[in-house]
Amino acid sequence: MTVKRKERRDTGARKKFSGGSRPVATEPQLLEADEAGPAAILSRRAADRLRAGHLWAYRSDVESLIPALGATTMVPGGLVTLMDSRRIPLGSALYSEASQIALRKVSAEPRVGRGEYLEDMAVRVRTALALRQKMLADGSTDSARLIFSEADDLPGIVADRYGNLVVLQLLTQGTAQDDVRAVLARELAVDGVNQVVERADPRIRELENLPAPSAEPLFVREGVSGPPKTLFTLNGLHLHYDANAGQKTGAFLDQRLNYAAAAAAHAEAHGSGNGEALDICTYQGGFALHLARVAAKVTGVDQSRSSLETAEENLEQNRDAIAAEVEWIEADAFELLRAYDSEKRQFDTIVLDPPAFAKTKRAAEGAMRGYKELNLRAMRMLKPGGVLVTCSCSHHVSREMFIATVAEAAADAGRHVRLMETLGAAPDHPEVLTLPETAYLKCLILRVD
Repeated sequence: MTVKRKERRDTGARKKFSGGSRPVATEPQLLEADEAGPAAILSRRAADRLRAGHLWAYRSDVESLIPALGATTMVPGGLVTLMDSRRIPLGSALYSEASQIALRKVSAEPRVGRGEYLEDMAVRVRTALALRQKMLADGSTDSARLIFSEADDLPGIVADRYGNLVVLQLLTQGTAQDDVRAVLARELAVDGVNQVVERADPRIRELENLPAPSAEPLFVREGVSGPPKTLFTLNGLHLHYDANAGQKTGAFLDQRLNYAAAAAAHAEAHGSGNGEALDICTYQGGFALHLARVAAKVTGVDQSRSSLETAEENLEQNRDAIAAEVEWIEADAFELLRAYDSEKRQFDTIVLDPPAFAKTKRAAEGAMRGYKELNLRAMRMLKPGGVLVTCSCSHHVSREMFIATVAEAAADAGRHVRLMETLGAAPDHPEVLTLPETAYLKCLILRVD
């Protein structure tokens, strides 16, 4: 494999958009234990928000905590009853002593016990699996997000299937427990699944004060051995996945339909087999490989060499379906686009799929500057009639904010830009209308004249 490497200066261009420190919240008052406990008394604002359908209470929302009778403290990860200031119950939630999201609602009923919670969990997992089975009925894809936390009424739980491998993330103190693991291992071990493994996002572990999960699989089918590696299928492409490697806990399954839409937009604008495409922040080649089925030449750019090595493996796995010339470049996205812009490089299609610039609400303003720069340079580098596919995966950046920023970039670039499609995450990552944080992925397909 040949990966071109663009030398970069340590400018910190990415770092200034990556977020800020967590806000410090006032700790709630710990009351004496009584028969209402374990319980959390919430502010009026938080109670109104829950009644309107939101599912979280932040640490700053919690006015006081009531331990269970006979206890002097709250149990990290325990189930608590949610109450307003008049002690009217609002349901039950998982409690975290570490996260700024102190409470995640799991039931509209108060005083839900652990056994009832686990029984409900098993039923909800089966419902989530049945929904995904219908989504994958056409056979071109064998991978999906099986469980998407609050969207499937399973807060703090995410599960992704890659072919015969399921990767589980337990994201809260209430779910990163052995009784939850036992239920999930049993329910996720459906036909065709050979292993269920748990992996953790390091940042979430820090925020939730969670121990590292065991490296041992939660489930291994009889007769199966070896590391948790597999070959999975996405839109007819065969892709490698190794649960022990990579900068993420998985591939970008949420972009599945957007990959296909980008390829279709290129083919419609330039004709199949024609044109040159540039994929910025390609990771393991998701957009690049889909474009390579319809373009003459594709360049994929990422700052992670290991990701590009996997992208090359994915390319070789699909050579029979790809005729395009494909090149991988290891480089910082901002620096490479500045260089290409100054060199007057031109492309027929450009994809921008950067990591989340705004990891906190306070970082959103800086993130907008980052998005604007990327889109401005991309628009200047597109040939007339070119296609721009631009994405944001931060829930702190709303769809309206993102579109407005791209519009500002179009005005500054002096280009006439038409919005052809506004897309989001694939349907295995459903949005909850009353929980705007689930509407995190935005994908715009634009025609630049």
